[in-house]
Amino acid sequence: LSCEGCKGFFRRSVIKGAQYVCKNGGKCEMDMYMRRKCQECRLRKCQEAGMREQYVLSEEQIRLKKLKKQEDDQARTVVVRPNPPHPPSPSHKLTPEQLSMIEKLVAAQQQCNQRSFTDRLKVTPWPQVPDPNNREARQQRFAHFTELAIISVQEIVDFAKQLPGFLELTREDQIALLKTSTIEVMLLETSRRYNPEIESITFLKDLSYNRDDFAKAGLQFEFINPIFEFSKGMNELQLNDAEYALLIAINIFSADRPNVQDQSLVERLQHTYVEALHSYICINRPNDHLMFPRMLMKLVSLRTLSNVHSEQVFALRLQDKKLPP
Repeated sequence: LSCEGCKGFFRRSVIKGAQYVCKNGGKCEMDMYMRRKCQECRLRKCQEAGMREQYVLSEEQIRLKKLKKQEDDQARTVVVRPNPPHPPSPSHKLTPEQLSMIEKLVAAQQQCNQRSFTDRLKVTPWPQVPDPNNREARQQRFAHFTELAIISVQEIVDFAKQLPGFLELTREDQIALLKTSTIEVMLLETSRRYNPEIESITFLKDLSYNRDDFAKAGLQFEFINPIFEFSKGMNELQLNDAEYALLIAINIFSADRPNVQDQSLVERLQHTYVEALHSYICINRPNDHLMFPRMLMKLVSLRTLSNVHSEQVFALRLQDKKLPP
């Protein structure tokens, strides 16, 4: 088992045939900080952990593997797609309760978004300084992003409180779920705001930022690129407000989060949203039988992205960046 960072490092090292030299005689203690400082010791630790050069696929093998997967996916689609399309199965009709729940989620989401727009004036302005290395401007940009993040967190908490079933949980379980899902929900919300034409993410209606803007605020491309790639992938699914709201609810009600006490209740609540999403997709996308599993797989990708975020926060703390509580 490996984190994405070390997996990528090992793969790049093998493909390039890289030869690293340690300045400390090969005695560096590998941790989150030192792994960026000494590549020889990092590579050695990868090998000690069990990574093997012979298992790294070449670019051609990866290309063929992707090609085979695409062919398999297309074949599966051909097999399951009815011809001509049948009307939605009666078993996939949304119940009045499900319809009411979906309407409530979409309304709650819009309400939380509107409330955030009023907080815009509190955000530190983006500095208009052309020099990207200006220290004061960089600090201002970092403050700008952290304040946008605070608004997003408040928005997520407000939305969670309006989710049917959330207030049935104990206060401790509410906190446990929010603590671990907030970053993932923020990333889902970020992907909603992605504009593929200008490859930018827009916050609070008209504040748009590209990858370089995030970098100018002191964030690393190792953190920025996966966010933009995830947002691009989500954008390709073309989800509507109801699908996003249900996916966010499913993400919040994850019983396997640390410190959740009443896991069975959380699972039951999540199941309600999973069933609603499944029926909704079957009705509104009757010809796309892979959409539902595709959407759920995005939640798996979010777990990895959340770990990348933790690494970024750790790196920022080492740089003595002022992170708000």
